[in-house]
Amino acid sequence: MKTSETTVHAADSRYAMFRLGLTLLIMTVGSSGMYVVSVMLPAVQAEFGIDRADASLPYTLLMLGFGFGGVVMGKLADRFGVMWPLLMGSVFLGAGYIATGMSGGIVSFTVAQALLVGLLGSSVAFAPMVADTSLWFVKRRGIAVAVCASGNYLAGAVWPPVAQHFVETVGWRQTYIGIGVFCGLAMALLALFFRARPPALVHVPPVNASSAAVVRDMTRPFGLSMGAAQGLLCVASVACCVAMAMPQVHIVAYCGDLGYGPAQGAMMLSLMLGFGIVSRLVSGAICDRIGGLRTLLLGGVLQCVALLLFLPFDGLVPLYVISALFGLFQGGLVPSYAIIVREHFPPKEAGARVGTVLMFSLFGMALGGWMSGKVFDLTGSYHAAFLNGIGWNLVNVSITAFLLFRTLRRPAGRVSASPAR
Repeated sequence: MKTSETTVHAADSRYAMFRLGLTLLIMTVGSSGMYVVSVMLPAVQAEFGIDRADASLPYTLLMLGFGFGGVVMGKLADRFGVMWPLLMGSVFLGAGYIATGMSGGIVSFTVAQALLVGLLGSSVAFAPMVADTSLWFVKRRGIAVAVCASGNYLAGAVWPPVAQHFVETVGWRQTYIGIGVFCGLAMALLALFFRARPPALVHVPPVNASSAAVVRDMTRPFGLSMGAAQGLLCVASVACCVAMAMPQVHIVAYCGDLGYGPAQGAMMLSLMLGFGIVSRLVSGAICDRIGGLRTLLLGGVLQCVALLLFLPFDGLVPLYVISALFGLFQGGLVPSYAIIVREHFPPKEAGARVGTVLMFSLFGMALGGWMSGKVFDLTGSYHAAFLNGIGWNLVNVSITAFLLFRTLRRPAGRVSASPAR
């Protein structure tokens, strides 16, 4: 099937699978910005002669730019297709790394990281790609989004050792410049394969589509106004990620306080993230069977159970087991929001709306990391911080249950699928 611009492909087709593989590569390359800066921190601090807080500021501002940029790039993808934001992002990401490597002080270093690498570069490789993937699949949408979102964790496994090797051999400046050239060129070349528009936007039925399709009133998601529905999802996203941040951000410090040492905490964190990848894939398969809202509710309840287990058990072996369980329970939460948006909101708005919800999830991680530390400072114990996380988790579960209840009260209709034209 042809249009005046390009070939039109069906959902769940071989092309969709090929595109998913390329998306995983793009997310692994583009998400490097989130992890490389942490590896560079000691060398940058030493060269610029600054304290640890100032050296950490570029990461904080990069993550804020990453969140806001996901919304901006998502809107551009909704309007022009994802290829053009990808090309633009590849230029800015490469330029940002090179500018960082040539920076003369912490101010220029921070500006390059926040504006070029975060806001205009790496941001295109997360929320817009998750939204785009959700538009290419129907029957296997959950597992496809899970595979796509796993690229972010994969980047965390690949880039730190690569960056550390080159920092030790050629220095942090040359490493940044080299990574900039590689990432800029790699993303630009991969972006050229993303010209085709998603079938959800050109009304092409999926491969092996059944004769009937579920239809929802996407002008009133969950029977609410668009703004109210989006707002509740954003609050739920913040709440679940505030709870998620407690173990992820503080498990190393927690182990140090218990006398086990930071090395044991680092191993627990690695175990947690490793099981997080498994969780994303398993949750994606579950999502294909029961839908986004039920998967989110299940994950939220299980995450709350894992947080509760941290309270009575603080032995070394139990902490390893609970860390693995926590990773297994929480990894599928964030991708579920993309599925929910795709199921209940208009496809033409997927980029902006997925970007907005995922931006709030990043804010939740940032808020949760700080809040847990603040609670610890006030109480002298992580016990209260875990309770704080459980409270936020219950907010997430309550909102998800409310939305699911409203959905069940308003069952979707079914209409015959029209033939392809």
